[in-house]
Amino acid sequence: MRKASRLPNIHNLGVNLRILLIVNGLLALAALILSTDTREFFVLVTAISAIAQPMLLLSLLLLYLCYPFMRKFNYWLGIAITFLIVILTCFGLHYLFSQLLIFENLPTLTRTLFFVIVVTIITLYYFNLHHRAYSPAVAEARLQALQARIRPHFLFNSINAVLSLIRSQPKQAETALEDMADLFRVLMADNRDLVPLAQEIGLCRQYLALEKLRLEDRLLIQWQIDDMPPDALIPPLVLQPLLENAVYHGIEPLPNGGTVTLQIYTKNKEVHIILTNPYATLNNHHIGNKMALKNIKERLTLHFDLEASLKNKKIEGKYQVHIVLPYKK
Repeated sequence: MRKASRLPNIHNLGVNLRILLIVNGLLALAALILSTDTREFFVLVTAISAIAQPMLLLSLLLLYLCYPFMRKFNYWLGIAITFLIVILTCFGLHYLFSQLLIFENLPTLTRTLFFVIVVTIITLYYFNLHHRAYSPAVAEARLQALQARIRPHFLFNSINAVLSLIRSQPKQAETALEDMADLFRVLMADNRDLVPLAQEIGLCRQYLALEKLRLEDRLLIQWQIDDMPPDALIPPLVLQPLLENAVYHGIEPLPNGGTVTLQIYTKNKEVHIILTNPYATLNNHHIGNKMALKNIKERLTLHFDLEASLKNKKIEGKYQVHIVLPYKK
């Protein structure tokens, strides 16, 4: 049974903003069609908005309150409940307006409900298309985990590093093999659900431990995660690909290596993740195609919409990636 997770997440600020823009855009379009000149257009927009805005805002409020229950049902039942809430809300407000006589030219109930149903269908169809457009990013995460996130050079180098330790340091070689097994087990799993931030950090530590076998003192890691919320939920495989890029593009080209800094903290109910690594402006090292950044941006949008962001910049010889997520436990 398909859950109603495909329903618009009314608890998301970006979703609410999109709904307001879509509905008000349709209201303006209706006024434009019905008007003959600019003056009449503004009069119609004002008159329609005076009736429609209370219906829209009250419907959003009721959907916000009901959303935790609606998302437990299958998608089509969630759609039916959405229509029921919107229609009953608009019916009740239309009846109240007609009794209070606060509008001179109040549209008929039939006309109002017809417009409400059309607008609701268009809005839900938009979000259905939006979900389908970004869904491939989730499936692509597994493919990129196998093809791009763990590059062949990392696999071969890690195996060689382990082989060099088997005789001299068998215990360390055994630990490295366990880290490799855990790492690839995660990468080949179905990574569709959000995971605790602490789990992602654990994966990153295992990855960096393998890279330390190869780069040794050339790779320094600065962890600034004392204020990290371990229970914050994030999409899986967000930090590890960024760390891999930091090592591959920032540390390997430098003869003396450098420091990768990972800073995580919370501010205003948001989780901030800042990754910084050296940036050599002139080197012959392979230039990344930013596929990892693009994939991460798409998955952040899918899970959090406009509440999440990813920005990258070059500052004073360093490359920095800044991710902002809503703090969800």
